[in-house]
Amino acid sequence: MRIVVDCRYTRIGQHDGISRFTAGIVTELGKRHPLTMLVSDHRQLEMLPSLPWQLISPVTSIREPFVASQVKRLRPDVVFTPMQTMGSWGRDYKLLLTVHDLIYYENRTPPRDLPWPVRLLWRLYHLAWWPQRMLLNRADAVVTVSETTAGLIHEHHLTDRPVVVVPNAADDLAVPALPRVRPDGHRLVYMGSYMPYKNVDTLVRAVAALPDHELHLMSRISRDERARLTRLAPQARLVFHDGVTDAAYAELLAGATALVTASRAEGFGIPLVEAMRLGTPVVVSDIPIFREIGGDAAMYFDPANPEALVAALWALERPGEWERRSAASVEIAARFNWATSAERLLELMLSIAGPGSRRRRRRTAGA
Repeated sequence: MRIVVDCRYTRIGQHDGISRFTAGIVTELGKRHPLTMLVSDHRQLEMLPSLPWQLISPVTSIREPFVASQVKRLRPDVVFTPMQTMGSWGRDYKLLLTVHDLIYYENRTPPRDLPWPVRLLWRLYHLAWWPQRMLLNRADAVVTVSETTAGLIHEHHLTDRPVVVVPNAADDLAVPALPRVRPDGHRLVYMGSYMPYKNVDTLVRAVAALPDHELHLMSRISRDERARLTRLAPQARLVFHDGVTDAAYAELLAGATALVTASRAEGFGIPLVEAMRLGTPVVVSDIPIFREIGGDAAMYFDPANPEALVAALWALERPGEWERRSAASVEIAARFNWATSAERLLELMLSIAGPGSRRRRRRTAGA
């Protein structure tokens, strides 16, 4: 079976969520089966494993609807892409598309780093369900990263193709000695963007009511957004890191009281897994996906109510509570790893394409 993995969503310099998913999956998949990576920029290779690769047009190119004409030259049996928008016209191979979430049907503001024509198409695409159905039904199977998103796909009847959950995971960070003891101080960590649905305002308002807590905001932030959050609650102890290395992030997480997020919607929640693997408790909004990831280890609160977050953080102060949550977090986070996800994806590929499928196809064509 000849496998091709679309790695053109890999970021240059530092991963985002989809980029990390791509790199994590392709690294473990490449240990289990020969494959070829598709990239659109040589610099992407710095963020990917040392595997065979092919340069093709970028995902934002006007050639994308016809990208199969480039991919077919590799004569794949199955192609896996970490998004659902890969062009498929004229393909002669099996295609697996990925849906990470359905967030933007309710929160239609697109990511700010996209070119304006793509942002416009993004908004139009999310005005109705039928474009999603059209894209997904072009595939032979659909991959998604959580049971929560799989449930939403079925609820909205988005495809008649098989839907298989290949869970997201987190990269290995330097793990401190376990079991953990509660760190000194009251340091909270937030890792994520500042999109409206991320609901960072609730975190800031809650910390303003906790004068002995400080909130570390890890991601890059615009000057205007930083000023807005500062004005929102001037008494809150906010620390803006404006982007950090993986090593610095791991060090801060390992010394934190908790990772916090008040997001109203997510497709997964990699920061939760990252924190839990280090034995750092997570205090998160009570939404289905976080229940799926955090289980009994996480503490949950109403994302519309800053006082609910304050109460949860005070509850974490009870004798033995932090240690109990820390130990449970490590146990639950172990379920999410790239090796298990790659095994599940390879199993799907074998069921869709089957070993020797290219050879069988040639024989059928020549019969």
